[in-house]
Amino acid sequence: MKASAICIVGAGPGGTATALKLSYLGIPCTLIDKADFPRDKVCGDAISGKVTTLLSRLDPDILERFDQEKDIQSDVWGIRFVAPNRKALNIPFRGEIKMDHEKAPGYVSKRIDFDHFLIREVQRRSNIELHLNTEISHYERCPLGYRIQSKDGQFERECKLLILANGAHSQFSRHHAGLEKDNKHHAAALRAYYKGLKGLGDRKWIELHFVKELAPGYLWIFPLPDDHANVGLGMRSDILQKKGVHLRETFDRLLATHPDYKERFADATLLGKVQGFPLPLGSKKRPISGDHFLLIGDAGHLIDPLTGEGIGNAFYSGFIAAELAEKCLAADDFSAEFLKAYDVRVARVLGSEMRLSYRLQQALRYPVLANIIAAMVHSNQRILQALYDMYTDLRVRRQLLNPLFWLRLLFGWGRKKKSEGPS
Repeated sequence: MKASAICIVGAGPGGTATALKLSYLGIPCTLIDKADFPRDKVCGDAISGKVTTLLSRLDPDILERFDQEKDIQSDVWGIRFVAPNRKALNIPFRGEIKMDHEKAPGYVSKRIDFDHFLIREVQRRSNIELHLNTEISHYERCPLGYRIQSKDGQFERECKLLILANGAHSQFSRHHAGLEKDNKHHAAALRAYYKGLKGLGDRKWIELHFVKELAPGYLWIFPLPDDHANVGLGMRSDILQKKGVHLRETFDRLLATHPDYKERFADATLLGKVQGFPLPLGSKKRPISGDHFLLIGDAGHLIDPLTGEGIGNAFYSGFIAAELAEKCLAADDFSAEFLKAYDVRVARVLGSEMRLSYRLQQALRYPVLANIIAAMVHSNQRILQALYDMYTDLRVRRQLLNPLFWLRLLFGWGRKKKSEGPS
């Protein structure tokens, strides 16, 4: 039987990011996916600055190639938060925007296009063995590490390190790694594509609308090329069940009757079907590694609890996994104890952001509190600057978890030391 040092199951953003990072480190790998590409994937389609930052660090030419494909992506320059009282707050990804000669800090691109772009980048790399139309259904331990086999029996491989990047429905995550669904840390969402939506403007923003009846969930409007938009809503699963909310009925009613949407959608055309998808949230710390395996992105329940973003965290976890894999190969150690370093680093890189997002999600359960927070931020330039800095400085994200930090912002306590700033 053929053997590979590293096999990656799932060729979405997390899997391709892992494979590309390994490739640039000079490490061969085998990347497998059950689908052929291009293929659709139900998602919000937002590509944050996390993705652009990591692609730029890996190879600026990759980001340049993606930026030039204007027919498959829309530039976005920040986030527009809309509170339950309809007060809007714009937070740019950068402090000063010069759209005419700067690359956008973020994008929105349909997964059918973005994932296909990443597959084409994988195909540029000679040390990535790519197998599409190959559904892995059988996993078992073997002396080398893991033996995997396709559903049709045509593909079989042994590997020292198995990296699972096969999404929210990963059977390995559930049955082998023990990551069960927890409704308090899980959301249900649906997505639709529209054409002819009003109010998107030339300067594109990712819109998050915190509607009272969805609290602590939200409705989103993400701009796409050619006057299209990804529109959807999501709600935490336990609250969804407790309130007995029917997502599709709520979605249709909001777009038809809510004062913020009925005019914007009056002449819009629904393209295709409204489709649902699960969001395993990263608000609960879980084991994401074990003997000879790592869990990446949605398979590791690493979705942001507030924004629902999954692609950026899939990229981060994929890069971290690849860097640890390099150490595993050097030490010839793929034990659970050695791979625990993956959990530690993911927690260090993404943990503070996850905790902040979860606390804000909890606060948004109470619309009155959400309105107060929005009013405070809107009227306080210090807080607005802090929220902007949150996207560019991880140290600031950690500070946002400290109540004293907010008191200093609100009341101007203390002076900023000269030594503070990006390191």
